[in-house]
Amino acid sequence: MTGARHLYVHLPFCSSRCGYCDFVTVVGRDGEHDRYVEALLAELALEQGLLAERIESVYLGGGTPTLTSPGALERLLAALPAADEVTVEANPETVTPELAALLSRNGVTRVSIGAQSFQMHLLDVLDRRARPEDVRRALQRVRDAGIDNSSLDLIYGIPGQEPSDLERDLAEALALEPEHISAYELEAKPGTRFTHAHGIELARQADAMEDYFERVVETLTGAGYRWYETASFCRRPELAGGRDLRARHNLGYWLGRDYLGLGVGAVSTIENRRWRTAPSLPRYLAALGGGERPAREVEELPDDVRATERVLLGLRLDEPLSLAGLEGAIDEREVERLAGGGLAVRGDGTLALTSRGRFLGGGVTARLLA
Repeated sequence: MTGARHLYVHLPFCSSRCGYCDFVTVVGRDGEHDRYVEALLAELALEQGLLAERIESVYLGGGTPTLTSPGALERLLAALPAADEVTVEANPETVTPELAALLSRNGVTRVSIGAQSFQMHLLDVLDRRARPEDVRRALQRVRDAGIDNSSLDLIYGIPGQEPSDLERDLAEALALEPEHISAYELEAKPGTRFTHAHGIELARQADAMEDYFERVVETLTGAGYRWYETASFCRRPELAGGRDLRARHNLGYWLGRDYLGLGVGAVSTIENRRWRTAPSLPRYLAALGGGERPAREVEELPDDVRATERVLLGLRLDEPLSLAGLEGAIDEREVERLAGGGLAVRGDGTLALTSRGRFLGGGVTARLLA
């Protein structure tokens, strides 16, 4: 084993819980930030042998990583292994000049800002505290601190959203000229308070998703962004000083690479095993405080399962998928049918979806699987 080259670190603390969110989050518990970082570093020490000597990416997600107390956050960042790309997720309202400077001096190279929308009525539906002016200020503060790679997250399919709202959101985002934009379809889990409150409107929005998706792709590619993954867009190299601004950490997932996850609720995939740390913060702190690994759910991943996942994830990208070692996961007759229908392209040992096939997404990919 050569070791995982991608490290994910979960910081669960939030000031409130958004109704649509299904990530592992903890509201309040301000007094436990230092103890949690101690536990993270203890877990890192236990699992250090799973990492490559030099790693490619570190990603701090949440939760709201930038809500972590400054002292604890700085201690964590200073102790993490060096990487070519270090990303921190940030809620706009948490980005002060002091926080941006803290990130910059501790090796953060990329900040992902959760804008979600620039429309007040939609932000209220999403229970978001940040206002549009907070997003603009956050991005400027990150740039002023010397971090020259920022991503904005947008969500579409929000209850009450109209096509004109999405067009305004895209225009507002483009006016800020971020290096990267992620645009996600709203996914509200059944049975949550969000689906109870907005069920009828969510059903209406579901019928509009295909149109929204096409608007997003057409608008962003027309503005000089590369549609390199289903929901991900980055400035083209010729418009970015020759830089490749694809998210290297997320590329690791889509390319089927091993990754180590630290923290409560975090997931790791190493060789033919995947495990998820239990989502209980007290149990996590207690285990690592006692020098033990936290409780985990472990799943074995046979070669055929990993091959299937490799196809599902790899076809989300705009580059052809190498089929070396994946031949058994592909239905060749279905490939021929889809190629004949203009949805897929079979190359010399590679497979890719056409633009039309990418718009249809998972349905096409599912048909390709053996």
